[in-house]
Amino acid sequence: MTQPDDALSTLRVALGERSYPIHIGPGLLGDPRWLGPHLAGRQVMVVTNETVAPLYLSRLRQGLDDDLDVRELVLPDGEATKTLASVERIWDALLEAGFNRRCTLVALGGGVIGDMVGFAAACYQRGVAFLQVPTTLLSQVDSSVGGKTGVNHPRGKNMIGAFWQPRAVLIDTDTLTTLPSRELSAGLAEVIKYGLIRDAGFLEWLEAHMAALRGLDATALTRAIERSCSLKAEIVAEDETEQGVRALLNLGHTFGHAIETHQGYGRWLHGEAVGTGMLMAAELSQRLGWLDASDVARTRAILAAADLPLAAPADMTPEDFLAIMRLDKKNLDDRLRLILLKRLGEACVHDQTPAGRLASLLEAFPRR
Repeated sequence: MTQPDDALSTLRVALGERSYPIHIGPGLLGDPRWLGPHLAGRQVMVVTNETVAPLYLSRLRQGLDDDLDVRELVLPDGEATKTLASVERIWDALLEAGFNRRCTLVALGGGVIGDMVGFAAACYQRGVAFLQVPTTLLSQVDSSVGGKTGVNHPRGKNMIGAFWQPRAVLIDTDTLTTLPSRELSAGLAEVIKYGLIRDAGFLEWLEAHMAALRGLDATALTRAIERSCSLKAEIVAEDETEQGVRALLNLGHTFGHAIETHQGYGRWLHGEAVGTGMLMAAELSQRLGWLDASDVARTRAILAAADLPLAAPADMTPEDFLAIMRLDKKNLDDRLRLILLKRLGEACVHDQTPAGRLASLLEAFPRR
C-alpha cells in the first residue's frame, strides 16, 4: 500500500559519503519506493526469524521488484541465537546462492537480527551492503541506527562485532501493532534513555505521554521514534566509533549487560536489563552528589510507568556484577567507565567512582 508523502518522516545520519536516510512511517514495507533505491545490485538476501517471517516477510517481498534475485533465510528467534554459529548460517546461504560483492542483505526483525545481519555484511567478501528494516520498538529507536553490529559471547554481550553502517533504515510503524507488551516496554527503556542523557524536555514529554505510548497511540509512537532517532543520528554523526560522546548512549548498559550475561541471554530482554541499569546509574549518581532524591524518584516513576523492572535479579551478588562489569568494552586501563547523570538530561562518562560507593550501591539495590 502506497502512503502519502506527508505520512512519511525522513531523517539523515550525516557520515559524509556513507550518510544514509532513516525513513519513518506507516505502511512502508510493501512500497517499492523505499527499498529499491538502496540496493547495491540485483542479488538480495532477506534475513529474518521464525516470529517475524509469518507476519511481514511476504509484505516486504511486495516492495522488491520481480526482476531481482531474492533469497530468504529464516533463523530461530531469541537473544540466545545471537552467536557466530547463526552468522555462519547467513554466510553459508550467501555462498550457496553464489552472491557476489554487489549483493545486499536486508535485516527484517528486531535487534538480534539487525546486529547479526550487519556483522555478516561487514565480513562477507570484506564488506557488502545491507539495509535495516526493524520491527520492534527497541530496534527502531536504537540498534538499527548507527552501525554497531555483532554477536554475544558467553562471557560478555556484544563482545564480537564491527562498525558497519547500513545503506538505509526503513521503519514501518505498523509493525508495532503486533509487538507483545513486554517487548514494547523493553523498547520504551531505550526511548527513556534519550531523555535522560540528552533532552530533559523530551523526558518531560515522555512522562506526560507514557500511557499513550503503552496504548500504541500511533501519533505518540511516531513522535517518540522520530525524536529518539534524531538524537541518536546527531550523536553518531559526532562520534561514529564511540571514541567520546557516543559512549553516553550506554547509560544503564554496563549494569544491564551484566544482568543479561549472568542470567543467560534471553531470560531478561535487553531493554528490561537496561531499564534496571539506568535506575542503578541514577542511584549511583545520587550517591556521588549529582542527582537529588526527587531526580531518582522521577527516574523510577517513568520506568515503572513503562512497566519495566525496578530490581536486579535475586541471585546476583555484588561480586557477580563486578566480575562481569570489568569486561565491559568501555573500560580503559583497568578503570571501570560508567555512564552516569550529572542531572536529568545530561549524562557523562565517569571513571573515578570510589569503589566503596559502587559496592554500597550494588549491596543496597533491591533484588527480586
